[in-house]
Amino acid sequence: MLEPGLPAAFLVGLAGGVHCLGMCGGIVTAFSLGLPEAQDGRLWAFQLAYNTGRLFSYTVAGALAGLLGALAMDLSGLTVARQLLQLAAGLMMLALGLYLGGWWRGLLRVEALGGRLWRHIEPLGRRFLPVRDPLSALWLGMVWGWLPCGLIYSVLVWALAAGGAGRGALLMLSFGLGTLPNLLLMGVFAAGLGRWLRRPGLRRLAGALVIALAALQLAWALRGLSG
Repeated sequence: MLEPGLPAAFLVGLAGGVHCLGMCGGIVTAFSLGLPEAQDGRLWAFQLAYNTGRLFSYTVAGALAGLLGALAMDLSGLTVARQLLQLAAGLMMLALGLYLGGWWRGLLRVEALGGRLWRHIEPLGRRFLPVRDPLSALWLGMVWGWLPCGLIYSVLVWALAAGGAGRGALLMLSFGLGTLPNLLLMGVFAAGLGRWLRRPGLRRLAGALVIALAALQLAWALRGLSG
């Protein structure tokens, strides 16, 4: 059995687009509508800068998580430490899939805990509002990347088990690239795409896909523990 890796992280980000709509759709829409009229022709440039900043923060968070996980495994001296972290990542992904499909809302409690940290980070983003140029959009995207989100947290737990800072960074970058198509399109075609992504059937399909990936992750972790 192959270990779930970067392609799986990309698919989690892609399938989680319906969740990104709920968490970030309003931000993206407000950002797009708030641009000066003179900048309408550069909408894609602003959106790319905004999302590049967001992906940079994801990558930094992944590197920190990967480094923390590697240090914990080295200090514990337990050969099963990585498999236990992989198991935790699979359980988080399972919770995420159930949440995306509308079958369980417990992940909201995890996001609420992250909200305490966000209260201290969010004021930093106000310094770059209103956004007047792509550089301001880049900095604002970096702040946005720390928005509390169960989708991000589930992949960060996965990054803890990545085995190092570099691997954790690549895992979170792959996930971020998966979220990119939905949020870029949301920024340019806000209203129409928003209605399409809110369809219950699409949410259930996304939830089922993430649950399938969670099953693969759990099977890999349990195989490592039993071996």
